[in-house]
Amino acid sequence: ESRWPYLFGAIIVPSLIQVVILPFLPESPRYLLLEKHNTSKAEKAFQTFLGKDDVSHEVEEVLAESRVQRNTKLVSILQLLRTHAARWQVITVVVTMGCYQLCGLNAV
Repeated sequence: ESRWPYLFGAIIVPSLIQVVILPFLPESPRYLLLEKHNTSKAEKAFQTFLGKDDVSHEVEEVLAESRVQRNTKLVSILQLLRTHAARWQVITVVVTMGCYQLCGLNAV
């Protein structure tokens, strides 16, 4: 019992390793392309990750996904529950997650 503080302190070592290594990791190509709008850095990051020179197909694919996401209509929870096709799936998931919370399975 006297060694419990050491167990809680053991998390310090991986945390320090992560803090030291994190500045040297490259940014995500999707983040650079979609959030920062920096195509050249995104292409360089794709080249680093994929190990090939021509990454124009991957850049176009990310941009196409972004266009599709922008055109996707978001629905509210109320609209989702009013949709007959999705109502029972949503109810099933909500009841299942509620049972997980109440039975203590998450604590295990």
